[in-house]
Amino acid sequence: MTASSQSPARPAVRLGALARWETLLVILLVGLIAAGARMSPFFISGGNFANLTSSVMEIAIMALPMTLVIIMADIDLSVESMVGLAGAVLGTLVVAGVPLPLAIPVVLAVGALGGLLNGLLVTRAGLPSLVVTLGTLALFRGLANVLLGPTVISVWPDWFTSFGFGTIDGSPIPFTLVVFLVLVVVFWAVAHATWIGRQVFAIGKNAAASRYSGVRVNSMRNWMFVITGMIASLAGIILVARFSSARNDNGTGMTLTVVTVVLLGGVDINGGKGSIPGVVLAVFVLALLQNILRLAGVSSEFQGIAVGLLLVFSVIVPQLARQTRGAVDRARRSRRPPAGPIASGEVTA
Repeated sequence: MTASSQSPARPAVRLGALARWETLLVILLVGLIAAGARMSPFFISGGNFANLTSSVMEIAIMALPMTLVIIMADIDLSVESMVGLAGAVLGTLVVAGVPLPLAIPVVLAVGALGGLLNGLLVTRAGLPSLVVTLGTLALFRGLANVLLGPTVISVWPDWFTSFGFGTIDGSPIPFTLVVFLVLVVVFWAVAHATWIGRQVFAIGKNAAASRYSGVRVNSMRNWMFVITGMIASLAGIILVARFSSARNDNGTGMTLTVVTVVLLGGVDINGGKGSIPGVVLAVFVLALLQNILRLAGVSSEFQGIAVGLLLVFSVIVPQLARQTRGAVDRARRSRRPPAGPIASGEVTA
């Protein structure tokens, strides 16, 4: 059998591994639902569903572009500070008399510019994204402190705060969940059904080979950082609406949770592998876990420990699976008979 006839089987193996990971997340979801239902009779209720989904929507929204960034073998650690900066800019503009419908696009533009700064430092200056975004993590938080200082802005229009924590009339579906689901469709289509997604995966697997194949690697990386910054600013707007409060420390600690969700969703920290459906499943795993811990009266400190353990789990388990598959493949190759005239039954003089 020729090499070309064997090659179609390889993507099937990868898709099978992905399906198994997503199946594991589904099983985990079912187990968490069962545990929550046993713990409290109020767990399976419309009100609790609205609460548990609303509490993670900012994380969920930021996880979508972060998925593409990590698939490209980059990372953006500055998203939590952009959440705070977005709230600070929004509050400053509203206090200055700018109408909220006009202030929101300005905030989104600030997020895009922050992402562009990250992208240019990574692609033009050749700096690692980890180092760059650690720097802008402090930069954006410092700008939020300059704009607001200790001031808390808590006067917002009713329609804005209703959007943040309200639900669609007659249902337990939060408005923010609708925003998230719309973004899921968009990011799924981009990642898995367009040339943009194919290039994102190709860059994550081998940036140099992608560049030689004609992919504009730096441009694509820049755009991913821009989109991540803009979506982080959208999450900042939603956070202000949900708490009716703009503070300079909004979003603190969110980056760890965002990265945890992405990796738990099956995205390879080394790049080149991952899926939007897996990340969506991971979002609800996190939401259910946090909700169960709150119902059990677990403190926020121990909830943080649980998130950290999830991060360790989501990194170690795929790595062990890859090592196991590699060991099995090597064992299979070592048991194969050597190719040559003797193995094929031919006799030479």
